[in-house]
Parts: sequence; C-alpha cells; structure tokens
Amino acid sequence: MGDRVRVALDATPLIGRPTGVGTFCAGVLRGLAARPDASPTAFAVSWRRRHAIEGRVPPGVDVVRRAMPARPLHAAWGATDLPPLEWFVGVADVVHGTNYVVPPTRRAARVVTVHDLTTVRFPELCNRATLAFPGLVRRAAAGGAWVHTHSAAVAAEVTELLGVPATRVRPVASGIPPLPAPDTLAPARFLPASTGRYVLAVGTAEPRKDLPGLVRAFDALASSRPDLALLLVGPAGWGADEVDTAVAAASASARIARTGWVDDATLAGLVAGAAVLAYPSVYEGFGYPPLQAMAAGTPVVATRDGSLEEVLGDAALLVPVRDVDALAAALAAVLDSDTTAADLGARGAACAAGYTWERCAAGLMDLYRDAMAG
Repeated sequence: MGDRVRVALDATPLIGRPTGVGTFCAGVLRGLAARPDASPTAFAVSWRRRHAIEGRVPPGVDVVRRAMPARPLHAAWGATDLPPLEWFVGVADVVHGTNYVVPPTRRAARVVTVHDLTTVRFPELCNRATLAFPGLVRRAAAGGAWVHTHSAAVAAEVTELLGVPATRVRPVASGIPPLPAPDTLAPARFLPASTGRYVLAVGTAEPRKDLPGLVRAFDALASSRPDLALLLVGPAGWGADEVDTAVAAASASARIARTGWVDDATLAGLVAGAAVLAYPSVYEGFGYPPLQAMAAGTPVVATRDGSLEEVLGDAALLVPVRDVDALAAALAAVLDSDTTAADLGARGAACAAGYTWERCAAGLMDLYRDAMAG
C-alpha cells in the first residue's frame, strides 16, 4: 500500500441523473481501481445527498461519508484556502477536482479537470453558475494546481485564455462510456409512421449543440427521401424553444421525433439502428456521443470544431460549424452510399477502440505523479 498513490476524487457529479461529467468520474474511478499503483477514494461535496455516490462507485474505491455542505464550502473555497480537504477525507497524495473546482489542501497535490471553455468562448450560452468556472480554475492554478483536459485543443485554450502555463496543463483523453446490450425494439418505439431509416442526434437541447441547424439540414434532405426520419435524443435544455421553432418551420416536421432522455439500453438500440449519427456542435471539449456511435459501428457526421477534429480524426465526415448546406451534403453522402457508410463505420470502430479507461487512468497517473513532484 505504501507505493500506491492515494487519490481523493470529487465524485459529486455521480449524484442524480447521469451526465457526461458523471460518466467521466465513474470511468476514471474504475480505471484507477484496477491499477496496483493507485488507491482511489471518492468524496461528494454534499450534505444531504452524500450517500448517493455509494452505489455508483466501482469495487475497490473507498467512499468518504463525512458531510461536506456544498454552499458554505464553495463560498469558503472561492475566497480562502480553508478548510483543507484533508479535514474531510484524511491523508491524500493527490486531490482531483473533476468539474472545474478543486478544493484547497494542506499537503496533497491538486489536479482540476477543465472539460471545455464554453464559459470563456461562448459566455452567452452559459448560466450564472458556470460563468464562475474560469475564475475558479485561475485561482486553483495560481495556487499550484495542475489542469487536466480531455484534448490538446482545450489544453491550448486553457493556456491562451486562462493564462495557465502550458507546462502545468496536461491533455489526457477520456475513455468512452460503455453502452449495455441494445434494446433492438427502441427505434420502432420512436420512429414516425412510414419511416424506416433515421438520422440520430444525441445531446441536451442547448444552443451549443446547434440542433436547429440539424433540423434545417434534415429538412433539405427529407423531400427526396420519404422513408427518412430525424430522432433527437436527450433532455430539453434551455435551447429547447429554438429547436421547437425549427421543427415547426420544417416541411417534414411530421418525420422529426424528440424522445427526451432515454435509458442506456434504449440509447444503445437507437445508436445501433441509426443510418448515421449527426453531431453538429458549435463547440466541444471531447464528444462522447460520436465516439459511442463509432464504437457501435455507426457512421458519424460532425463539425470541424477543434476538439472534435482532434478526437474523431478521419473516422468521421467533418463539416464547418453552422454550415447547414455542408451538413446536409455530408449526411446525404452517408445515406446514399453503402460503401461510404461501411467505410466510416469501420474507421470509426478503429478510432473508438483507442479511447479506453485503462489508457485514461494511465495518463492521469502520470499527471498525478508530476503534480506530486511539483
């Protein structure tokens, strides 16, 4: 045990309905627990719901059960270096803040994950709480914390936009959230009448995802492909009104279905059955849905955003951000050519195979050791 790195990881994002950050937490804990050189502990900054993480951490991970009231602690940590996290979790070598915030420590090294810099690049797309993230990251970095990102593109942004020295910013790619055995009946439950093939989009309806642009691209294809549908999967975010407006204006609106949030087996069935997954995001720090589709052999069309181009490479058809015509043309190229679809499916599967939690954990362990060395 003496040679193991004692990692205290903020697992608060595991509470409630799973999100991308929560998925990242679970995957990292799983990867660390499988390593002989790591001793992971999960904690939740919560008073009433702190026990909710207990059933969501993998075997081999200790759970801190001491109450950590979120509001007063966040207020204190935003202004001072007290109280140190060791008061709650005991001795640790490294504390990993998984969602833009890393608590102060007495002796432990600190690492904070920055998933993207939407708050800086597109502040108009953010709410008040998330707009505080850049200041928290700057404060942590000024206090000696290292910054982890999922891509080199975001790492470069952290240096450029937040002023963190590049020597203390480390890109380590995430693994891919595993999907269970697919519910093969899922497509039939959501497909509009008289349709069979469908374009799939997965993500919260928020402005950053540009789902209205996808609706317009689909509408340009629909008249000449009467069997084609568009399925929009994901919860209604604060961009849902714009999606509603775009759907109402579409001539093929009857062939557009919005499923809301779905469970993982249903999602797996929808991904496996899709003719193509469209991911027209304006900005991403990594991109779980396209990689999940690739892992299932489903071809992907995505935007040429910095991180997506880096992560997906030549395994997807990439188009400029907010270019509806280019998006429609790329979707048509996949829909109308079995050869193109099969080629993208094969390249995508090979690409996705490189994103494992084992590789992610190994990269994070290297980062932890460097942070411990100062």
